[in-house]
Amino acid sequence: MRNILLFVLIVSSHCVLAQIESQPISKFNGFDSAKEILLDVRTPQEYKEGSIHGSININWLSNDFDEKVTKLDKTKKVYVFCKKGGRSLKSQARLVELGFNNVVDLQGGYDAYSSKD
Repeated sequence: MRNILLFVLIVSSHCVLAQIESQPISKFNGFDSAKEILLDVRTPQEYKEGSIHGSININWLSNDFDEKVTKLDKTKKVYVFCKKGGRSLKSQARLVELGFNNVVDLQGGYDAYSSKD
């Protein structure tokens, strides 16, 4: 019982320290690369077919995802997106586990972004 309470306390405190948020990708109006990172977690093939200008492509499905993202600046706000939203949500949680403090999931993914007016 004591271990369970300790685990809950650790997870709760980590969630309080990290800022996790979501916003519809249709409301995304760009980013400041000096203070923010735009992370595209789709496959390289999907990325080649089109992406948001200035994004960094690190494939969520690759075996070296953790290794590659840990090289990014953890002090910057990270906007993360994929094709429709599933992989970005998973990668958002993983980024927080790896010590990123401000991660925004861009809901709807590249499909929604590319179809907006």
